[in-house]
Amino acid sequence: MNQYDLVVIGSGPAGRRAAIQAAKLNKKVLVVEKGSRVGGVSVHTGTIPSKTLRETALNLSGWRERGFYGRSYRVKQEISADDLRRRLLITLDHEVDVLEHQFARNRVTQMRGAARFVDAHTLEVEREDGEIIRVGATAILLAVGTRPFRPDSIPFDGVSIIDSDEILEILHLPRSMIVIGAGVIGIEYATIFSALDTAVTVVEPRETMLDFIDKEIVDDFSYQLRDRNMKLVFGQTVERVERDPGGKCRVTLANGRSLSAEMVLYCAGRTGATDTLDLPACGLAADSRGRIKVNPETFQTEVAHIYAAGDVVGFPSLASTSMEQGRIAARHAVGVPGNEPQKFFPYGIYAVPEISTCGLTEEEVLERKIPYECGIAHFRETSRGHIMGLDSGLLKLIFSLKTRRLLGVHIVGEGATELVHIGQAVINLKGTVEYFVENTFNYPTLAEAYKIAGLDAWNRMGELVREPAAAEAAAE
Repeated sequence: MNQYDLVVIGSGPAGRRAAIQAAKLNKKVLVVEKGSRVGGVSVHTGTIPSKTLRETALNLSGWRERGFYGRSYRVKQEISADDLRRRLLITLDHEVDVLEHQFARNRVTQMRGAARFVDAHTLEVEREDGEIIRVGATAILLAVGTRPFRPDSIPFDGVSIIDSDEILEILHLPRSMIVIGAGVIGIEYATIFSALDTAVTVVEPRETMLDFIDKEIVDDFSYQLRDRNMKLVFGQTVERVERDPGGKCRVTLANGRSLSAEMVLYCAGRTGATDTLDLPACGLAADSRGRIKVNPETFQTEVAHIYAAGDVVGFPSLASTSMEQGRIAARHAVGVPGNEPQKFFPYGIYAVPEISTCGLTEEEVLERKIPYECGIAHFRETSRGHIMGLDSGLLKLIFSLKTRRLLGVHIVGEGATELVHIGQAVINLKGTVEYFVENTFNYPTLAEAYKIAGLDAWNRMGELVREPAAAEAAAE
């Protein structure tokens, strides 16, 4: 039986970052991946495919140019599912190639097969040919990711009633679609298909969507979706999904309302892929959604030498945070702890339009009773916005009245997931409103919106901010 310093189960963002980090610390590392290719959910069915699909849809539909040329403008008049898939396959091949090279140059051993625990330090890996190999590990990291939640009440057929994995294999673009679930994944796919001129209806049992996002941003986002004729049905649960005799999909809501469309996409949650690991053999158990409880600082489970990271530990379930979780877990697992992660990280939602946020929302600031002021900038106020033909887009900054520090940055609109990093840096470096007022931003850029929002907040704060700033300047 081969013995390793660290065995990583899963090669998604958390697994690959953990494996490479441990290997760079001269540890003997094994990555076990049950898929035919490395990369995990992120590369094959999640992050990379959905973002590639989004970019392809925006390019072929001419979405970004419609502000100038009208809503009927399209780069390619007849867009097919094959058009979307062609670019996807090229991107995935590249991602896999890069990852294989990273493992090779860092001397990370790979093994294809499904792993399960024999005991807390021993794993059995069943390979595709049926051969079973036992490996021992000083430390183990579970980075198995998640899969779509598929309740028995939904008659999935892989063609017209599908989950978020199956949507990548559709044979045609539907003229109409019902998306069940207004979480991140559901909203991303709903808005992507809406950009392709599919008539989309979103059904969500809660009264709102994206509750962790600043309410003003969600309100602006919702307005943009309704403005392009997307239907948002909140506060209604789905009672039944079925195919009618004409081949259409019919969704019946608890209030009796009936909705009809060519395709139904079910996106109401995901479940951890832990059911095949035989967790009781190592002293662990998963919750009802297959997630594993960990220490949020070290990512240790209840068994000290076993760690878990990535989507399998729950929120925020981002590729970016999963990578950092994997790195931290690997360092701790091999006895070389690193610094704690920064308190505030960016959250990106790759919808159309994008949403990105970092720091406290206005609702959280109110809950903590922090005196504050906000600054707002609309992208249409910037010269770059004019050049790009943008008539929407919003950047919101929240500042403390007491310390003048930036508490939160919230953006909806083109390039939001790129722009947010300026605000992230200022928040984590404890910067104040003066940074935005006194610094120069490239012109013309969308980043100029930071200066506009900073000046807006500065003017609203008035003497409350100017007197302390003057006193500090005199003291220096």
